[in-house]
Amino acid sequence: MLGQIGLPGGGVGFGYGATNTVGLERAFPRFQALPQGRNKVKTFIPVARITDLLENPGGSFNYNGKTYTYPDTRLVWWAGGNPFHHHQDLNRLRRAWARPETVIVNDWCWNALAQHADIVLPCTTPLERDDINLSPRDPYLVMMGRSVPPAGQARDDYDIFRGIAQHLGIEEKYTEGRDAGEWISWLYDTSRQFAARVEVDLPPFDELRAKGWHKLPVPEAPHVMLEDFRADPETHKLRTPSGKIEIFSERIASFGYHDCLGHPIWMDPVEWLGSANDSQLHLISNQPQNKLHSQLDHGRLSQAGRIDGYEPALIHPVDAAARGIRQHDIIKVFNSRGACLCAAVLSEDIRKGVTQISTGAWLSIQDDGDLCQQGNPNVLCLDKGTSELGQGPIAHSCLVKIVPQGCL
Repeated sequence: MLGQIGLPGGGVGFGYGATNTVGLERAFPRFQALPQGRNKVKTFIPVARITDLLENPGGSFNYNGKTYTYPDTRLVWWAGGNPFHHHQDLNRLRRAWARPETVIVNDWCWNALAQHADIVLPCTTPLERDDINLSPRDPYLVMMGRSVPPAGQARDDYDIFRGIAQHLGIEEKYTEGRDAGEWISWLYDTSRQFAARVEVDLPPFDELRAKGWHKLPVPEAPHVMLEDFRADPETHKLRTPSGKIEIFSERIASFGYHDCLGHPIWMDPVEWLGSANDSQLHLISNQPQNKLHSQLDHGRLSQAGRIDGYEPALIHPVDAAARGIRQHDIIKVFNSRGACLCAAVLSEDIRKGVTQISTGAWLSIQDDGDLCQQGNPNVLCLDKGTSELGQGPIAHSCLVKIVPQGCL
């Protein structure tokens, strides 16, 4: 609206947090990924709709202008990520998770995902295998040599799937004759060829392994998003129906979604501070500073951030006083979806009417209750799509009540 699209420092801003892209100048050569087979199953769901999928086999949902059908899911195989960390309304997910006949998980520790699986395939950690660490958001390539041998029966994910391929009679087709080390070498050498095409020089694999790291060069000119579009919008059209920035989208409007019109509009969230009563607070569940998502929550650094073993919940002193809560009191945070125990941290850094609990505490629910002993805020958050267009999560649209431990 200000006309700053395509100007240095202007236009769209994102990546101010964990994605660390602000001020980053680096070359962007293509890096080779593992070859992928063609999945014959074309149906899919947005990842935030996993509970709906398990609850409604044969049901339908709208997404990005089309209607899709939830398949009847009998088996779940989860390798990478943890739905019992990143999903919302975890008590609802736990009930839906019991519907499939079998759940298989690749994991390395006894977290909530592993605890909700029928079969756990123990996989290695990065410290137990060789690899190369690189990211589109970082200029460094780092060789990651094995520091310790795999613990117990743990195996690399590649070796796990290689063993399964062997039982299925397709080991040679799966491996293409390479072990894990040979794949790493092939992936890097192929990436090196891609980089050379855009005049980015990567060292030979043996040289990278000997040195341990390599920094990609800084481009001669800074990258400015949409600079080419601003300079010549006809030649460098955007991937929109008009090729331009669209404040009103005829295509989105044609979908007829009641919760996502063809133009920006304010719609009250399902739950928010503006509709809270005197007993409710708005919950903000941010990413933690002492771990990545929920990884290593059982580690010393994460545990050291707890108070008497409970995850901190930030609350304004005025809100705390109104509820009879003192500094570091153990409190129950709850709503109709669930509850968790936390330790109150009184602070004027948070606005009145709001409480903040970091995500990442491993879900710990005893028996058939709905109370998380570890302070996982996702037992409280509503599991509903952002809209029929995007179907993303709305974790921050959440109202809760708080009472001190003596009122449990």
